[in-house]
Amino acid sequence: MDTRFLETFLIVAECGSIAEAARRLNMTSAAVAQRLRVLEIELGQTLVVRAGRTVRPTAAGNAVQLHAPDLLRAARDLRSVAANDQPAGQLRIGATATALTGIVPDVIASLRTRYTQIDYFLQPGSSAELYRALLDGKLDVALIVQPPFPVPKAFDWTTMRQESLLLIAPEGLAISDVHSTITGEPFIRYDRSQWGGQLIERYLRRHSLVVREWAELDALEAIAALVNRGLGVALVPDWPPPWLEGLNLQKVPVEDGELRCMGVLSANSGPRVAVTRVFVQACKSLARNPNGRPGSSATST
Repeated sequence: MDTRFLETFLIVAECGSIAEAARRLNMTSAAVAQRLRVLEIELGQTLVVRAGRTVRPTAAGNAVQLHAPDLLRAARDLRSVAANDQPAGQLRIGATATALTGIVPDVIASLRTRYTQIDYFLQPGSSAELYRALLDGKLDVALIVQPPFPVPKAFDWTTMRQESLLLIAPEGLAISDVHSTITGEPFIRYDRSQWGGQLIERYLRRHSLVVREWAELDALEAIAALVNRGLGVALVPDWPPPWLEGLNLQKVPVEDGELRCMGVLSANSGPRVAVTRVFVQACKSLARNPNGRPGSSATST
């Protein structure tokens, strides 16, 4: 059985749509449907039924959906075990939006040239979502904001960046005082459900700042774009570049704000620990040399 076809079925079942599954997989709908047909023929069961533009699993599909994740996990682990403690097999990486653009490309580009037996799977999400996925065994590593609580002993935390808070404002706005600007201008809030957004909420509460909030967003680049158009001001962490091109912003450091710590959380045991270890070391190398590429020191202990 081709495990890719099984993975395709799980995504279709999760999405409830072949078209949406095709978008996630960067495939055509016809190719996704073909994978489903081949899997159904191999299993001798109909796995999904169509209802208009949506699909839902049959009773057989529900049974496969229940047991397939364990089968896929075992298949991934088998490749890592067979590599005899050498970095090989699939590495499942979770990353926040800013980590996906500012950290992940350099780390994976470095590893690809030296560890050709590693396959990569990327999952975007919020820090809280990725943290839960890592604890549930759905990910091997997660590039996230440091959790605001102690992590379990089965996992290791490595800090890569400490990001100060910034007041971002339109280029032409006169700023004489940070607090008066925050309270006097329309305020675009970083989502309080995000761990990074909770830093901003604590800052506002600590200084008793009442803001004229008109939007609350979980995407930092979207916040910056709105500020760039003169639609308000915002408090944001100084996230890793690249920022959107063409922004004309004032970036004023907030001296007494909490730092947003970005880093990598990883399981410290298991069949894919060799793969996880080289990824974490590459992250450490990038943290030591943020203006360059992860170097050969990524393989050192």
